[in-house]
Amino acid sequence: MADITALLQQWRTGDQAAIDRVCSELYKELHGMASRYLRAERGGRTLQATALVHEVYLRLKSVQNIDWEARGQFLAVVARIMRNMLVDAARQRAVRERGAVEMGAAAKLGQADDRLDLVALDIALDKLATEAPRSARVVELRFFGGLGAQECAEAMQVSLSTVEREWRYGKAWLQSAIAG
Repeated sequence: MADITALLQQWRTGDQAAIDRVCSELYKELHGMASRYLRAERGGRTLQATALVHEVYLRLKSVQNIDWEARGQFLAVVARIMRNMLVDAARQRAVRERGAVEMGAAAKLGQADDRLDLVALDIALDKLATEAPRSARVVELRFFGGLGAQECAEAMQVSLSTVEREWRYGKAWLQSAIAG
């Protein structure tokens, strides 16, 4: 397996082939992230996990000026791109179907059998980010990025107990915000 951090740094210095290697090395992980996103989303989607990964790759090719430090940071950027793409698609669907975006029924964050209204979650996550930015970042990395608690702690350069505390707080806050 290639050194992802070294490849990311090569990409930053202008080596476009390095991003191809990063995506190739992490393809299964990226596909898993996309699958988790799509499983959590409400029905009515037309996007497949493979197509989402390919679209993310195309968007990554235009990313510049990021001082890449580690694999976790890369996955966090990918998670943000995926989240934004799916929220945009959900908004477009809502406008087509109802003429407006409506907040959906309450969904419990992180339970696989629930279907999330990604628009409602995105709005709530943005509100959480203004109140508790670290909690919002932990939720994004853990729930959307699929990072484990330890990986999240490393990516954010905080302790494991901080990640666990922020994860509990963020989940509870979002459940309340979406339900309310």
